[in-house]
Order: sequence, then structure tokens, then C-alpha cells
Amino acid sequence: MDELCFPQLFNKSCRKPTPAQSYVLLAYVLLSFIALVTAALNLLVIISISHFRQLHTPTNLLILSLAVSDFLMGLILMPVKILLTEACWYLGDQRPYRPLMCALYCIITFIITSSTVGNMVLISIDRYFAICDPLHYTTRVTVNRTKICICLRWICSVIYNCLILKDFLRQPDSHNSCHGECVVVLNNITGAVDFVVTFISPITVIIVLYMRVFVVAVSQARAMRSHVIAVTMQLSVGVTVKKSEMKAARGLTGLWTLGVVVLVFLICFFPYYTPSLIGEDIEHSSSTSLIVLWLLYFNSCLNPLIYASLYPWFRKAIKLIVTLKILTSYSCDSKIL
Repeated sequence: MDELCFPQLFNKSCRKPTPAQSYVLLAYVLLSFIALVTAALNLLVIISISHFRQLHTPTNLLILSLAVSDFLMGLILMPVKILLTEACWYLGDQRPYRPLMCALYCIITFIITSSTVGNMVLISIDRYFAICDPLHYTTRVTVNRTKICICLRWICSVIYNCLILKDFLRQPDSHNSCHGECVVVLNNITGAVDFVVTFISPITVIIVLYMRVFVVAVSQARAMRSHVIAVTMQLSVGVTVKKSEMKAARGLTGLWTLGVVVLVFLICFFPYYTPSLIGEDIEHSSSTSLIVLWLLYFNSCLNPLIYASLYPWFRKAIKLIVTLKILTSYSCDSKIL
């Protein structure tokens, strides 16, 4: 006989699924490890960019904002989702606390997810100006303007998701079929608006901008290669050639790194929104495919791994953090780049 989430409620309680215990234990261990690694790695990114002044650039501030979203994903969303593996909502022992905790969890989930998408859009815009309009980049994209954009994006994300979920926030358990569920169901109009705002529009902007960026980057790389070949024939400018090569290589490395981040983001997020693309509803509950949902979550773990493999400054910063050298005087002025 199936076990009930809340036996004292009898027929009103949801029933627990009965998967094989070995699979449950393996899932708990694996998902807990992913959550721990996600929180730890993104915390290292946050500390690195926040502490070292040389990393206080507009692009790195956007990476910092993305790391904050990913850190909250590993610290809050992943652990709670692990607790919900049995499909029973236990947070909050009884009414009205159980529905309130459900509402709080869902609104945080929506805010963090939309913030991740917003960060990717800002990163794409930053790369567009850096590559397509490099002469005016430093005047148009400043540290202060970037901070303002990041703050506005977080504020807009909170306001937007509160409006989208206003009916759910008023009655968090209105769509629960039994006690022990935590379900968000958007109506057709709200769901369509949210799908366009949080997926179709951002993805379109990201793809269009990066297509433009890569076309310009390839043309710039070819022009730089031709220039280098031409001037290397003059021995007197040999040193200048090396500096130009290093600067160009550094810029292209940063571009490709963020390009990989965006590509991985698309791969991880696309399956989650596939039902909406084919006209089906996405039910934000425990019934959503765990593989698809955790693929979306896993994107938060992959981002710092990409930085560690492609950004030398991140590896240097990790060494200084792990060895506690950041606690020494003037460590914030260390040369990382």
C-alpha cells in the first residue's frame, strides 16, 4: 500500500511515489554533490571579482551578477528540490505556513531563473558593444552604468515575477489536488506572456547579437592576422607585433569564453521550455521531468567550471583564496590579469 505524505489527513493527503531505494539514495548523493559544488564554485567567483580590484570591469561585474544567481541556485533551489524528491511538500508543518513556504519557494525560483536569463542578455549586449563598437566601448559601457543596469535588472525581475504570480501568491494552494503538493499553474494568457518575456525574446536577442558579434570577431581576427604578417617583415616593429598579438588573443579568448557560457546556457534551458514550443503547458511542480529540471539547474554548476578552464585570472584567484593569501594587506591590489 502506498504511503501518504500526511497520514493524519487520510484521503486528503498526496501519496508518496515508491521508487527503488537504491535509486533514491544514489539520486540524493549525486544531487547533493552537484548542489554543494555549485554553491562553492560560484562563491569563489563572487569572492574573486568582489575582492580583486583589477577584476572590477563591466564584463566581470556581469559575470559576478550571474554568479550570484547561480550561487542562490545551489544554496536554495537545489537543496529544496532534493527534499522534494519524494514529491511531498514538508516545509511548514501546517497551514498557513505550508502554503506560504510554497509560495516563497516558487517566487524565488522564478526570480532566480529569470535573473539568469537577464544576465545572459546583458552579457550579450556587453560583448556586442565591445566587439562591434570598440572605439566607444569604454565611454558607453562604464562600471557605474553596468552597476545600474544590474540593479535595475534584479528589481525588474522581482516586480515582473510578483505580477506574473500575483494570483498564485494570493492562494498558493488553489491548484493543489491534495495536501503535500506545491504546484504553480499559470493561465493561458499569463503563461504565453511569461514564455515570450522569459524565453523567446531573450533567446532571440542573445542569438542575434552573438551572430553579429562572431561575424565581426572573425573579420577582425583576419584583419589582425593580415596586419601581423605585413609588419613582421619589418624588424623594427617586432615588439609592437607581439603586444598586438597578445592583446588580440586576450580579447578573443574572453569572447569565446562568454560564447561558450551562452551556448551551454541555451543547451541547458532549451529542453525545459520545449513543451511550450510545441503548445503544451509547463507545470511548475514535482511532476516536471526531474532530468529536464536538473539540466536547467546544472547550468549554474557549469558556468564556474567554464571560467576555471578558460579564464587564467580565475585560477589565480582560486589559489590566492584557498591559500588564504587574500587575508594579507593590500591583497586586493594583486595582479590577477
